[in-house]
Amino acid sequence: MSAPKQRERLVVIGGDAAGMSAASQARRMRASDEMEIIAFERGGFTSFSACGIPYWVGGTVDEMDRLVARSPEEHRTRGIDVRTRTEVTDVDVAGGRVRSRDLDSGAEAWTGYDRLVIATGARPLRPPLPGIDAPGVHGVQTLDDGKALLDTLRGARGRRAVVVGAGYIGLEMAEAMLHRGYEVTVVNAGRAPMSTLDPDMGRLVHDAMTGMGITVVNGTAATAILTGADGRARAVVTDDAEYPADVVILGIGVRPETALAGEAGLPLGEHGGLLTDLSMRVRGHENIWAGGDCVEVLDLVSGSLRHVALGTHANKQGQIIGTNIGGGYATFPGVVGTAVSKVCDLEVARTGLREKDALAAGRQYVTATIESTSRAGYYPGAGQMTVKMIAERRTGRLLGVQIIGREGAAKRVDVAAVALTAGLTVEQMVNLDLGYAPPFSPVWDPVLVAARKAFRAVQAGTRA
Repeated sequence: MSAPKQRERLVVIGGDAAGMSAASQARRMRASDEMEIIAFERGGFTSFSACGIPYWVGGTVDEMDRLVARSPEEHRTRGIDVRTRTEVTDVDVAGGRVRSRDLDSGAEAWTGYDRLVIATGARPLRPPLPGIDAPGVHGVQTLDDGKALLDTLRGARGRRAVVVGAGYIGLEMAEAMLHRGYEVTVVNAGRAPMSTLDPDMGRLVHDAMTGMGITVVNGTAATAILTGADGRARAVVTDDAEYPADVVILGIGVRPETALAGEAGLPLGEHGGLLTDLSMRVRGHENIWAGGDCVEVLDLVSGSLRHVALGTHANKQGQIIGTNIGGGYATFPGVVGTAVSKVCDLEVARTGLREKDALAAGRQYVTATIESTSRAGYYPGAGQMTVKMIAERRTGRLLGVQIIGREGAAKRVDVAAVALTAGLTVEQMVNLDLGYAPPFSPVWDPVLVAARKAFRAVQAGTRA
Protein backbone atom coordinates (compact mmCIF):
# COMPACT_ATOMS: atom_id res chain seq x y z
CA MET A 1 0.00 0.00 0.00
CA SER A 2 1.17 3.51 -0.76
CA ALA A 3 1.56 5.99 2.10
CA PRO A 4 -1.33 8.43 2.55
CA LYS A 5 -0.78 11.77 0.85
CA GLN A 6 0.43 14.43 3.28
CA ARG A 7 -1.76 17.51 3.63
CA GLU A 8 -0.42 20.73 2.22
CA ARG A 9 -0.46 23.78 4.47
CA LEU A 10 -1.51 27.22 3.25
CA VAL A 11 -0.63 30.12 5.53
CA VAL A 12 -2.34 33.47 4.99
CA ILE A 13 -1.04 36.70 6.54
CA GLY A 14 -3.92 39.15 6.81
CA GLY A 15 -7.58 38.41 7.50
CA ASP A 16 -9.43 41.00 5.45
CA ALA A 17 -10.51 41.18 1.80
CA ALA A 18 -7.62 39.68 -0.16
CA GLY A 19 -6.44 37.24 2.49
CA MET A 20 -9.78 35.71 3.38
CA SER A 21 -11.00 35.72 -0.23
CA ALA A 22 -7.89 33.70 -1.10
CA ALA A 23 -8.36 31.36 1.85
CA SER A 24 -12.07 30.86 1.14
CA GLN A 25 -11.56 30.20 -2.57
CA ALA A 26 -8.72 27.75 -1.87
CA ARG A 27 -10.95 25.94 0.63
CA ARG A 28 -13.75 25.66 -1.97
CA MET A 29 -11.30 24.00 -4.35
CA ARG A 30 -9.30 21.91 -1.87
CA ALA A 31 -10.89 19.77 0.84
CA SER A 32 -9.70 19.85 4.43
CA ASP A 33 -8.04 16.46 4.10
CA GLU A 34 -5.98 17.83 1.19
CA MET A 35 -5.05 21.28 2.50
CA GLU A 36 -4.82 22.83 5.93
CA ILE A 37 -5.42 26.59 5.91
CA ILE A 38 -4.19 28.87 8.70
CA ALA A 39 -4.88 32.62 8.60
CA PHE A 40 -3.18 35.11 10.92
CA GLU A 41 -4.90 38.43 11.63
CA ARG A 42 -3.44 40.95 14.08
CA GLY A 43 -6.82 42.61 14.65
CA GLY A 44 -9.97 41.16 16.12
CA PHE A 45 -12.06 41.11 12.94
CA THR A 46 -11.98 39.41 9.55
CA SER A 47 -13.57 40.16 6.18
CA PHE A 48 -14.80 43.63 7.10
CA SER A 49 -15.52 46.69 4.97
CA ALA A 50 -13.01 49.41 5.78
CA CYS A 51 -14.74 51.54 3.13
CA GLY A 52 -17.87 51.55 5.28
CA ILE A 53 -16.22 52.95 8.41
CA PRO A 54 -16.94 56.63 7.63
CA TYR A 55 -20.63 55.81 7.18
CA TRP A 56 -20.72 53.90 10.46
CA VAL A 57 -18.99 56.79 12.25
CA GLY A 58 -21.40 59.26 10.66
CA GLY A 59 -24.44 57.23 11.67
CA THR A 60 -25.63 56.21 8.19
CA VAL A 61 -24.78 52.59 9.09
CA ASP A 62 -26.14 51.94 12.56
CA GLU A 63 -24.16 48.89 13.67
CA MET A 64 -20.55 47.83 13.31
CA ASP A 65 -21.58 44.22 12.69
CA ARG A 66 -23.17 45.25 9.40
CA LEU A 67 -19.67 45.99 8.09
CA VAL A 68 -18.48 42.42 8.75
CA ALA A 69 -19.07 40.10 5.81
CA ARG A 70 -17.81 36.99 7.62
CA SER A 71 -16.64 36.67 11.21
CA PRO A 72 -13.67 34.58 12.39
CA GLU A 73 -16.11 32.03 13.79
CA GLU A 74 -17.86 31.71 10.42
CA HIS A 75 -14.54 31.17 8.66
CA ARG A 76 -13.60 28.51 11.22
CA THR A 77 -16.83 26.60 10.60
CA ARG A 78 -15.79 26.51 6.94
CA GLY A 79 -12.48 24.84 7.70
CA ILE A 80 -10.14 27.83 7.96
CA ASP A 81 -8.06 28.09 11.14
CA VAL A 82 -8.32 31.85 11.78
CA ARG A 83 -6.05 33.15 14.52
CA THR A 84 -7.05 36.69 15.44
CA ARG A 85 -5.03 39.04 17.64
CA THR A 86 -1.97 37.27 16.25
CA GLU A 87 0.69 39.18 14.38
CA VAL A 88 3.22 37.64 12.01
CA THR A 89 6.59 39.14 12.87
CA ASP A 90 8.96 37.26 10.56
CA VAL A 91 8.85 35.38 7.26
CA ASP A 92 11.60 32.80 6.74
CA VAL A 93 11.45 32.26 2.99
CA ALA A 94 14.31 29.78 2.87
CA GLY A 95 12.84 27.72 5.71
CA GLY A 96 9.24 27.97 4.51
CA ARG A 97 7.88 29.22 7.82
CA VAL A 98 6.51 32.30 9.58
CA ARG A 99 6.89 33.43 13.16
CA SER A 100 3.84 34.81 14.94
CA ARG A 101 3.14 36.49 18.25
CA ASP A 102 -0.09 36.30 20.24
CA LEU A 103 -0.80 39.95 21.07
CA ASP A 104 -2.63 39.05 24.29
CA SER A 105 -0.25 36.49 25.81
CA GLY A 106 2.97 37.49 24.06
CA ALA A 107 3.62 33.83 23.14
CA GLU A 108 5.59 33.29 19.94
CA ALA A 109 5.64 30.31 17.60
CA TRP A 110 6.91 29.22 14.19
CA THR A 111 4.47 27.80 11.64
CA GLY A 112 5.64 26.04 8.50
CA TYR A 113 3.96 26.52 5.14
CA ASP A 114 3.88 24.90 1.73
CA ARG A 115 2.16 27.92 0.22
CA LEU A 116 2.05 31.46 1.58
CA VAL A 117 -0.31 34.36 0.89
CA ILE A 118 0.72 37.86 1.95
CA ALA A 119 -2.27 40.17 2.32
CA THR A 120 -1.01 42.68 4.86
CA GLY A 121 -2.91 45.63 3.38
CA ALA A 122 -1.86 49.24 3.69
CA ARG A 123 -1.00 51.49 6.59
CA PRO A 124 -2.35 55.03 7.01
CA LEU A 125 0.23 57.76 6.67
CA ARG A 126 0.96 59.19 10.11
CA PRO A 127 3.64 61.88 9.80
CA PRO A 128 5.99 62.25 12.79
CA LEU A 129 4.48 65.54 13.96
CA PRO A 130 4.54 66.76 17.56
CA GLY A 131 1.36 65.55 19.24
CA ILE A 132 0.40 63.11 16.48
CA ASP A 133 -0.05 60.26 18.98
CA ALA A 134 -2.09 62.28 21.47
CA PRO A 135 -5.53 61.07 22.57
CA GLY A 136 -8.16 62.51 20.27
CA VAL A 137 -6.09 61.99 17.08
CA HIS A 138 -7.51 59.19 14.97
CA GLY A 139 -6.89 57.24 11.80
CA VAL A 140 -9.71 55.19 10.29
CA GLN A 141 -8.24 52.03 8.77
CA THR A 142 -9.81 49.27 10.88
CA LEU A 143 -12.99 48.60 12.83
CA ASP A 144 -11.00 49.07 16.03
CA ASP A 145 -10.08 52.54 14.73
CA GLY A 146 -13.74 53.30 14.15
CA LYS A 147 -14.67 52.16 17.66
CA ALA A 148 -11.94 54.33 19.17
CA LEU A 149 -13.11 57.38 17.19
CA LEU A 150 -16.73 56.88 18.26
CA ASP A 151 -15.59 56.64 21.88
CA THR A 152 -13.81 59.98 21.50
CA LEU A 153 -16.87 61.60 19.93
CA ARG A 154 -19.09 60.39 22.75
CA GLY A 155 -16.77 61.95 25.31
CA ALA A 156 -15.85 65.13 23.43
CA ARG A 157 -16.62 68.36 25.25
CA GLY A 158 -16.87 70.48 22.13
CA ARG A 159 -18.08 70.07 18.56
CA ARG A 160 -15.07 71.03 16.46
CA ALA A 161 -13.42 68.51 14.13
CA VAL A 162 -10.30 69.03 12.04
CA VAL A 163 -9.68 66.58 9.21
CA VAL A 164 -6.09 66.48 7.97
CA GLY A 165 -6.08 65.51 4.29
CA ALA A 166 -8.64 65.94 1.52
CA GLY A 167 -8.57 62.64 -0.33
CA TYR A 168 -11.32 60.01 -0.31
CA ILE A 169 -11.09 59.33 3.42
CA GLY A 170 -10.79 63.03 4.23
CA LEU A 171 -13.95 63.88 2.30
CA GLU A 172 -15.92 60.97 3.71
CA MET A 173 -14.87 61.77 7.28
CA ALA A 174 -15.73 65.45 6.79
CA GLU A 175 -19.23 64.30 5.83
CA ALA A 176 -19.38 61.97 8.84
CA MET A 177 -18.51 64.82 11.18
CA LEU A 178 -21.12 67.08 9.60
CA HIS A 179 -23.70 64.38 10.19
CA ARG A 180 -22.60 64.27 13.82
CA GLY A 181 -23.23 68.00 14.12
CA TYR A 182 -19.58 69.06 14.23
CA GLU A 183 -18.04 72.25 12.90
CA VAL A 184 -15.60 70.85 10.31
CA THR A 185 -12.28 72.19 9.04
CA VAL A 186 -10.28 70.31 6.40
CA VAL A 187 -6.54 71.05 6.23
CA ASN A 188 -5.16 70.09 2.84
CA ALA A 189 -1.57 70.31 1.60
CA GLY A 190 -2.65 70.21 -2.05
CA ARG A 191 -3.85 72.97 -4.34
CA ALA A 192 -7.42 71.66 -4.12
CA PRO A 193 -9.25 68.72 -2.55
CA MET A 194 -8.92 65.31 -4.20
CA SER A 195 -5.42 65.07 -5.63
CA THR A 196 -6.71 62.16 -7.73
CA LEU A 197 -8.47 64.82 -9.83
CA ASP A 198 -7.02 67.59 -11.95
CA PRO A 199 -6.87 70.88 -9.99
CA ASP A 200 -9.66 72.48 -12.05
CA MET A 201 -12.02 69.68 -11.06
CA GLY A 202 -10.73 69.68 -7.50
CA ARG A 203 -11.69 73.34 -7.22
CA LEU A 204 -15.29 72.40 -7.98
CA VAL A 205 -15.14 70.02 -5.02
CA HIS A 206 -13.71 72.83 -2.87
CA ASP A 207 -16.51 75.20 -3.81
CA ALA A 208 -19.17 72.59 -3.11
CA MET A 209 -17.69 71.70 0.29
CA THR A 210 -17.54 75.36 1.24
CA GLY A 211 -21.21 75.63 0.31
CA MET A 212 -21.94 72.79 2.73
CA GLY A 213 -20.41 74.78 5.58
CA ILE A 214 -17.06 72.97 5.62
CA THR A 215 -13.98 75.17 5.98
CA VAL A 216 -11.40 73.93 3.46
CA VAL A 217 -7.85 75.25 3.80
CA ASN A 218 -5.71 74.35 0.78
CA GLY A 219 -1.98 74.67 0.17
CA THR A 220 -0.95 74.22 3.76
CA ALA A 221 0.23 71.19 5.72
CA ALA A 222 -0.25 70.37 9.38
CA THR A 223 2.97 70.92 11.33
CA ALA A 224 1.88 69.90 14.83
CA ILE A 225 -1.01 68.82 17.02
CA LEU A 226 -1.33 70.95 20.13
CA THR A 227 -2.52 69.32 23.35
CA GLY A 228 -4.27 70.69 26.39
CA ALA A 229 -3.56 70.26 30.09
CA ASP A 230 -5.29 66.87 29.95
CA GLY A 231 -2.91 65.71 27.19
CA ARG A 232 -5.66 65.52 24.61
CA ALA A 233 -5.55 67.12 21.16
CA ARG A 234 -6.89 70.68 21.17
CA ALA A 235 -5.73 72.19 17.87
CA VAL A 236 -4.01 71.54 14.55
CA VAL A 237 -1.19 73.91 13.67
CA THR A 238 0.00 74.89 10.19
CA ASP A 239 2.65 77.39 9.12
CA ASP A 240 -0.03 80.07 8.90
CA ALA A 241 -2.67 79.35 11.51
CA GLU A 242 -4.02 77.30 14.39
CA TYR A 243 -7.32 75.41 14.06
CA PRO A 244 -9.08 74.46 17.33
CA ALA A 245 -10.15 70.84 17.50
CA ASP A 246 -11.99 68.56 19.88
CA VAL A 247 -11.16 65.67 17.59
CA VAL A 248 -8.54 65.31 14.84
CA ILE A 249 -8.97 62.79 12.03
CA LEU A 250 -6.11 61.81 9.73
CA GLY A 251 -6.96 61.22 6.09
CA ILE A 252 -3.59 61.79 4.45
CA GLY A 253 -3.48 58.55 2.50
CA VAL A 254 -1.96 55.10 2.81
CA ARG A 255 1.14 53.19 1.80
CA PRO A 256 1.57 49.43 1.23
CA GLU A 257 2.23 47.55 4.48
CA THR A 258 5.25 45.66 3.22
CA ALA A 259 7.88 46.03 5.95
CA LEU A 260 7.58 42.31 6.73
CA ALA A 261 7.91 41.35 3.07
CA GLY A 262 10.84 43.70 2.55
CA GLU A 263 12.70 42.25 5.52
CA ALA A 264 12.14 38.78 4.04
CA GLY A 265 13.84 39.88 0.82
CA LEU A 266 10.74 39.82 -1.35
CA PRO A 267 10.68 42.20 -4.35
CA LEU A 268 9.13 45.63 -3.85
CA GLY A 269 8.28 48.22 -6.48
CA GLU A 270 8.73 51.96 -6.78
CA HIS A 271 5.66 52.65 -4.64
CA GLY A 272 6.68 50.18 -1.93
CA GLY A 273 4.24 47.45 -2.94
CA LEU A 274 5.01 43.81 -3.58
CA LEU A 275 5.66 42.86 -7.20
CA THR A 276 3.69 39.94 -8.60
CA ASP A 277 3.00 38.32 -11.95
CA LEU A 278 -0.47 38.18 -13.50
CA SER A 279 -1.41 35.17 -11.35
CA MET A 280 -0.58 37.29 -8.25
CA ARG A 281 2.44 35.09 -7.50
CA VAL A 282 5.31 37.09 -5.99
CA ARG A 283 7.99 37.43 -8.62
CA GLY A 284 10.74 34.87 -8.28
CA HIS A 285 8.94 32.85 -5.58
CA GLU A 286 7.05 29.76 -6.67
CA ASN A 287 5.01 29.25 -3.50
CA ILE A 288 4.31 32.81 -2.36
CA TRP A 289 1.38 34.96 -3.52
CA ALA A 290 0.33 38.49 -2.57
CA GLY A 291 -2.79 40.58 -3.12
CA GLY A 292 -4.76 43.58 -1.94
CA ASP A 293 -3.45 46.91 -0.74
CA CYS A 294 0.11 45.59 -0.26
CA VAL A 295 0.79 45.02 -3.98
CA GLU A 296 1.43 47.14 -7.05
CA VAL A 297 -0.72 46.63 -10.14
CA LEU A 298 -0.44 47.36 -13.83
CA ASP A 299 -2.14 50.52 -15.06
CA LEU A 300 -3.70 49.45 -18.37
CA VAL A 301 -3.79 53.02 -19.68
CA SER A 302 -0.27 54.24 -18.91
CA GLY A 303 1.44 50.84 -18.90
CA SER A 304 3.18 51.60 -15.60
CA LEU A 305 2.86 50.05 -12.15
CA ARG A 306 0.89 51.87 -9.47
CA HIS A 307 -0.47 51.36 -5.97
CA VAL A 308 -4.27 51.36 -5.75
CA ALA A 309 -5.83 50.62 -2.35
CA LEU A 310 -9.39 49.50 -3.11
CA GLY A 311 -11.48 46.66 -1.76
CA THR A 312 -12.74 45.81 -5.24
CA HIS A 313 -9.25 44.88 -6.43
CA ALA A 314 -8.39 43.13 -3.15
CA ASN A 315 -11.37 40.80 -3.38
CA LYS A 316 -10.71 39.99 -7.04
CA GLN A 317 -7.03 39.34 -6.39
CA GLY A 318 -7.88 37.11 -3.45
CA GLN A 319 -10.20 35.05 -5.63
CA ILE A 320 -7.47 34.73 -8.25
CA ILE A 321 -4.89 33.66 -5.68
CA GLY A 322 -7.24 31.07 -4.16
CA THR A 323 -8.07 29.71 -7.59
CA ASN A 324 -4.41 29.28 -8.51
CA ILE A 325 -3.50 27.72 -5.17
CA GLY A 326 -6.51 25.44 -5.44
CA GLY A 327 -5.30 24.01 -8.75
CA GLY A 328 -7.12 26.24 -11.22
CA TYR A 329 -5.86 29.12 -13.33
CA ALA A 330 -6.78 32.81 -13.19
CA THR A 331 -5.06 36.13 -13.79
CA PHE A 332 -5.46 39.77 -12.78
CA PRO A 333 -4.75 41.85 -15.89
CA GLY A 334 -4.58 45.29 -14.27
CA VAL A 335 -6.67 48.37 -13.55
CA VAL A 336 -7.71 51.61 -15.19
CA GLY A 337 -7.90 53.50 -11.90
CA THR A 338 -11.64 53.85 -11.33
CA ALA A 339 -12.82 55.32 -8.04
CA VAL A 340 -15.94 57.04 -6.73
CA SER A 341 -16.72 58.88 -3.53
CA LYS A 342 -19.03 61.50 -2.13
CA VAL A 343 -19.30 64.26 0.43
CA CYS A 344 -22.92 64.83 1.41
CA ASP A 345 -24.84 65.14 -1.87
CA LEU A 346 -21.78 65.80 -4.04
CA GLU A 347 -20.56 62.78 -6.03
CA VAL A 348 -16.97 62.53 -7.26
CA ALA A 349 -15.67 60.01 -9.80
CA ARG A 350 -12.57 59.42 -11.85
CA THR A 351 -10.98 56.80 -14.08
CA GLY A 352 -7.86 56.65 -16.21
CA LEU A 353 -5.20 59.34 -16.36
CA ARG A 354 -5.14 62.91 -15.09
CA GLU A 355 -3.41 65.55 -17.18
CA LYS A 356 -0.18 65.20 -15.22
CA ASP A 357 -0.33 61.41 -15.62
CA ALA A 358 -0.66 61.78 -19.37
CA LEU A 359 2.34 64.12 -19.44
CA ALA A 360 4.38 61.71 -17.30
CA ALA A 361 3.50 58.90 -19.71
CA GLY A 362 4.68 60.99 -22.65
CA ARG A 363 1.20 61.30 -24.17
CA GLN A 364 0.14 64.37 -26.11
CA TYR A 365 -3.50 64.97 -25.29
CA VAL A 366 -6.55 67.16 -25.61
CA THR A 367 -9.18 67.87 -22.96
CA ALA A 368 -12.89 68.64 -23.06
CA THR A 369 -15.05 69.80 -20.16
CA ILE A 370 -18.83 70.05 -20.34
CA GLU A 371 -21.74 70.92 -18.05
CA SER A 372 -24.88 68.81 -18.19
CA THR A 373 -27.60 67.24 -16.05
CA SER A 374 -28.22 63.76 -14.71
CA ARG A 375 -31.72 63.59 -16.23
CA ALA A 376 -33.66 65.42 -18.90
CA GLY A 377 -33.61 69.08 -17.87
CA TYR A 378 -37.40 69.23 -17.60
CA TYR A 379 -37.65 66.10 -15.43
CA PRO A 380 -37.92 66.73 -11.65
CA GLY A 381 -34.73 66.13 -9.71
CA ALA A 382 -32.28 66.71 -12.56
CA GLY A 383 -28.90 67.44 -10.99
CA GLN A 384 -25.97 69.36 -12.43
CA MET A 385 -22.76 67.60 -13.33
CA THR A 386 -19.39 68.44 -14.84
CA VAL A 387 -17.57 65.92 -17.02
CA LYS A 388 -13.94 66.29 -18.03
CA MET A 389 -12.49 64.00 -20.67
CA ILE A 390 -8.86 63.51 -21.72
CA ALA A 391 -7.98 61.92 -25.07
CA GLU A 392 -4.77 61.21 -26.94
CA ARG A 393 -4.17 63.99 -29.44
CA ARG A 394 -3.21 61.92 -32.48
CA THR A 395 -5.30 58.76 -32.11
CA GLY A 396 -8.27 60.04 -30.14
CA ARG A 397 -7.94 57.14 -27.71
CA LEU A 398 -9.68 57.85 -24.42
CA LEU A 399 -7.16 58.45 -21.61
CA GLY A 400 -9.25 59.54 -18.65
CA VAL A 401 -12.56 60.89 -17.33
CA GLN A 402 -13.48 62.88 -14.22
CA ILE A 403 -17.06 63.56 -13.14
CA ILE A 404 -18.41 65.81 -10.40
CA GLY A 405 -22.09 66.30 -9.75
CA ARG A 406 -25.16 65.48 -7.76
CA GLU A 407 -27.22 62.29 -7.64
CA GLY A 408 -26.67 60.09 -10.67
CA ALA A 409 -23.28 61.53 -11.57
CA ALA A 410 -20.64 59.21 -10.11
CA LYS A 411 -21.63 55.83 -11.54
CA ARG A 412 -21.54 57.24 -15.06
CA VAL A 413 -17.80 56.81 -14.77
CA ASP A 414 -18.32 53.08 -15.29
CA VAL A 415 -19.06 53.73 -18.97
CA ALA A 416 -15.68 55.40 -19.25
CA ALA A 417 -13.97 52.58 -17.34
CA VAL A 418 -15.29 50.05 -19.85
CA ALA A 419 -14.23 52.28 -22.74
CA LEU A 420 -10.73 52.59 -21.29
CA THR A 421 -10.44 48.84 -20.81
CA ALA A 422 -11.58 48.24 -24.37
CA GLY A 423 -9.21 50.89 -25.75
CA LEU A 424 -12.00 52.89 -27.38
CA THR A 425 -11.47 56.25 -29.04
CA VAL A 426 -13.67 59.22 -28.20
CA GLU A 427 -15.12 58.98 -31.69
CA GLN A 428 -16.24 55.42 -30.98
CA MET A 429 -17.69 56.54 -27.65
CA VAL A 430 -19.91 59.15 -29.31
CA ASN A 431 -21.93 56.35 -30.94
CA LEU A 432 -22.29 54.10 -27.89
CA ASP A 433 -25.84 52.84 -27.53
CA LEU A 434 -26.53 53.98 -23.97
CA GLY A 435 -29.89 53.74 -22.28
CA TYR A 436 -32.15 56.77 -22.44
CA ALA A 437 -35.35 57.88 -20.79
CA PRO A 438 -36.01 61.31 -19.22
CA PRO A 439 -35.84 60.04 -15.60
CA PHE A 440 -32.32 58.67 -16.23
CA SER A 441 -30.55 60.86 -18.77
CA PRO A 442 -30.82 63.68 -21.26
CA VAL A 443 -31.16 62.58 -24.88
CA TRP A 444 -27.39 63.00 -25.11
CA ASP A 445 -25.86 61.43 -22.02
CA PRO A 446 -23.26 63.73 -20.40
CA VAL A 447 -20.46 61.20 -21.07
CA LEU A 448 -21.34 61.21 -24.76
CA VAL A 449 -21.51 65.00 -24.87
CA ALA A 450 -17.98 65.12 -23.41
CA ALA A 451 -16.81 62.49 -25.91
CA ARG A 452 -18.24 64.50 -28.80
CA LYS A 453 -16.45 67.65 -27.62
CA ALA A 454 -13.22 65.70 -27.10
CA PHE A 455 -13.50 64.27 -30.62
CA ARG A 456 -13.81 67.78 -32.03
CA ALA A 457 -10.69 68.75 -30.10
CA VAL A 458 -8.84 65.77 -31.54
CA GLN A 459 -9.92 66.80 -35.02
CA ALA A 460 -8.78 70.36 -34.42
CA GLY A 461 -5.53 69.20 -32.83
CA THR A 462 -5.87 71.69 -29.98
CA ARG A 463 -7.04 71.54 -26.42
CA ALA A 464 -10.71 72.44 -26.04
